Amino acid sequence: MTFAVFAFYLFAITAVTAGLMVVVARNPVHSVLWLILTFLSSAGLFVLLGAEFVAMLLIIVYVGAVAVLFLFVVMMLDVDFAELKGEMAKYMPLGLLICVVVVMQLGIAFGSWTTAETAEAARGAVTPDNVQNTAALGQLLYDKYILLFQLAGLILLVAMIGAIVLTLRHRKDVKRQNVLQQMWRDPAKAMELMDVKPGQGL
Repeated sequence: MTFAVFAFYLFAITAVTAGLMVVVARNPVHSVLWLILTFLSSAGLFVLLGAEFVAMLLIIVYVGAVAVLFLFVVMMLDVDFAELKGEMAKYMPLGLLICVVVVMQLGIAFGSWTTAETAEAARGAVTPDNVQNTAALGQLLYDKYILLFQLAGLILLVAMIGAIVLTLRHRKDVKRQNVLQQMWRDPAKAMELMDVKPGQGL
């Protein structure tokens, strides 16, 4: 067994096990930690495939931003996990039905899957000679598919603005920050000095 084969099995088994633990773990913090391990193992698989750029994106974007953000949100929010488990038990039959349908579809898809004769040759000729895969990917994105790349970024920008507008609600029972009022405040009225007697501060 070569080192590449051993590394593949190591990363693959770790990714599958960690992905399973993301769903099985009862503590949400542990689930996020298992998710980070899944991303790291997947990045190792991409490195073995020669896709270093995708592996770097997976670590920087998903592990460095998304997973860490999930971790801090889960740790800082006061979530009633008992209520969430009750809701999960309520919708368990529907979830199992959807799971069975998805497994049947995957079985039908992979059961009739056939590989074309020219697939191996086309897969091996993706990257030009004497050009790294990162440079070849950049040439494709920013040269041949520049319009589609810009349109995808524009769609994501519109979706982000729409999500912010839809979730922005002005509630009267919630105090909101008024920057202009803070800037124009009178320093003499901003702080009040109190003469507190000993033993009466609390």
